[in-house]
Amino acid sequence: MPLTPLDIHNKEFSRGFRGYDEDEVNDFLDQIIKDYEALIREKKDLEQQVKNSGEKLSHFSNIETTLNKSILVAQETAEEVKTNANKEAKLIVMEAKKNADRIINEALEKSRKVTLNIEELKKEANVYRTRFQMLIEAQLELLKSDDWKNLSTNPDEETDNNAEVLKTRA
Repeated sequence: MPLTPLDIHNKEFSRGFRGYDEDEVNDFLDQIIKDYEALIREKKDLEQQVKNSGEKLSHFSNIETTLNKSILVAQETAEEVKTNANKEAKLIVMEAKKNADRIINEALEKSRKVTLNIEELKKEANVYRTRFQMLIEAQLELLKSDDWKNLSTNPDEETDNNAEVLKTRA
């Protein structure tokens, strides 16, 4: 059991013929030396542990600082990426709207042209129908005319009648 300062202070040596008992004093001093050596070793061990703990603390502090910086850089990078993505998304949306407007305008223009073409074709069809109807009616009138009746009666008369019909038409 190690000595305490109180043990050392209260130690009384018995007196011998020439003073204190030398063996007892030497034994006590040996005990003090052993205890102090143990304390010195323990102190050195504790100092080494403190030093190691300080080095580890310093190492972990450096790691913490590095991690904090890395986290900040990562957050800043994430914000930049997010900002750039938002900007790019807005640009894409704007371009898509422009393209959509252009496509719609082109489609409307084509629709107008097709509508105009349809109207023009309807007019031409009406003109054609009217002309065709007039041609058919003229042909029916020609069929209804007496010239056809004269053709079937006498072949000699037919030649004379055809000449007369041709003269009147000319």
